[in-house]
Amino acid sequence: MSKYTPFLFILVLFNSCGIFKTYEKHPKTEFRGVWIATVVNIDWPKNGNDTSEKQKTDYLKILDFYQKENYNAVIVQVRAAGDAFYDSDYAPWSRFLTGEEGTPPQWNTDVLEWMILEAHQRGMEFHAWLNPYRATFDENFEVLAESHDYCTHPEWMVHYGKKNYYNPGLPEVRNHFSNIIAEIVSKYDVDAIHFDDYFYPYKIKDEVFNDSIAFESYAKPNQNLDDWRRSNIDSLVKQSYEKIKSIKPWVQFGISPFGVWKNNSTDPKGSNTKAGQTAYENLYADPLLWMEKGWLDYLAPQVYWSMDLPVASHKTIVDWWSKNNFNTNLYVGNGAYKVRNNSDKAWDDIKELPMQLELARETPQISGNIMFSAKSLMSDKDDVVKYIHKKYYKQPALNPAFPLSNKATLKTPQLSITEQNEKDLILQLDDTKNMRYALLYKSGHKTKDEYPIKKLIFKIFLDGNSNRLLIPRNQISNNFLALSFIDVYGVETEPTIINIKQLAKNDTKR
Repeated sequence: MSKYTPFLFILVLFNSCGIFKTYEKHPKTEFRGVWIATVVNIDWPKNGNDTSEKQKTDYLKILDFYQKENYNAVIVQVRAAGDAFYDSDYAPWSRFLTGEEGTPPQWNTDVLEWMILEAHQRGMEFHAWLNPYRATFDENFEVLAESHDYCTHPEWMVHYGKKNYYNPGLPEVRNHFSNIIAEIVSKYDVDAIHFDDYFYPYKIKDEVFNDSIAFESYAKPNQNLDDWRRSNIDSLVKQSYEKIKSIKPWVQFGISPFGVWKNNSTDPKGSNTKAGQTAYENLYADPLLWMEKGWLDYLAPQVYWSMDLPVASHKTIVDWWSKNNFNTNLYVGNGAYKVRNNSDKAWDDIKELPMQLELARETPQISGNIMFSAKSLMSDKDDVVKYIHKKYYKQPALNPAFPLSNKATLKTPQLSITEQNEKDLILQLDDTKNMRYALLYKSGHKTKDEYPIKKLIFKIFLDGNSNRLLIPRNQISNNFLALSFIDVYGVETEPTIINIKQLAKNDTKR
């Protein structure tokens, strides 16, 4: 045996893929989201003419399914095509909700407020998903309400393919959308505003997006058409971010761009892919710039291809984004809708989607995944769902905190008085207005700096109105509990020990 063999063996070990990489089987924080698409009733409601009770029931079925599978966020499309799933001053009620555009729903409560609260009570973040520029879904214009922007502001519209789009080159369009964002963030307790990948439309052969007048009016000297269009999207992103933060700094802003920024055939900085269209060159979206400028809290590229697809490998694209990400949380958008429903036969393999989750978890720069879309895993995919649950989502996970640069210092609630009755242990807290959730862990008599997720007993939503925390006694088996809080920025506070036996003897003040 050569005298160099032991050294070579050690070298091989250190360079083996994943040998010394930290891999958490049950990570405490991990974004686990699902898109709920409402346009043309893809996921919900099943029909705009359904009764309010059926629509509520169907929505709760989605929440309950994904709560059971330990997901922690829903991204719900509340603006699909110049419309609204809430009472808006800037858009008519969506026909996908009410059956007829502009007609209010026959609900006995505020639709969006109810949807948000139901998600929060299940420990899920609610991200309000807006489509900025799609004005109409088709050429069936007679279904539009008189208050739709297509009718009131035809000068804002560009007809392309069979749809109408808001012209991104018009400052008044950006201001209009800024008002829409302000309305939602001001009125509703959303956790985030979310954009999808539709900026300028995907290219259609032999079609021209006619924005020449806006280009002549607003382009800077010597600015070409492509750079001008990208600058319009940059302005939208920047203005949206600043508007959100000016109202509620704790509301996140996230975007889910098309998965390929550029192919390396057109730019050496691009990914080793052969995508037919790219975010930068065809949709005029430049997520790298948005991250560099700090205009986002998270980015979730749509990487809807299988692991080894030659023209656009999931592995290749995820690796590229992991190396081109900064100032934001990075999640991966997964094409769950393709499972056993695609010409690429890789999706027939029960392990295709689980392998993508494993890749994300093994990649340090990635903090979670989002599935498109909700209905995809709710029927005929039981084996895949069970596989994912058993191997990856067996335990719940907390949502990732914001990038620290955005976090303010918030006061931790103090446990001041305790009460009790036969059913509940009741904790009185001095101030919970900046806290999102209370967390209760099984504990010993000594406080730990941090508790693993497997010790979590409850995640209780705090609505900000009550400082009383009710803990069901029949769920408490330990003599000691650890209590901590998740603040509005997603940061967990230091835990405090609660002695259950001591509380049984007398009220305790801290």
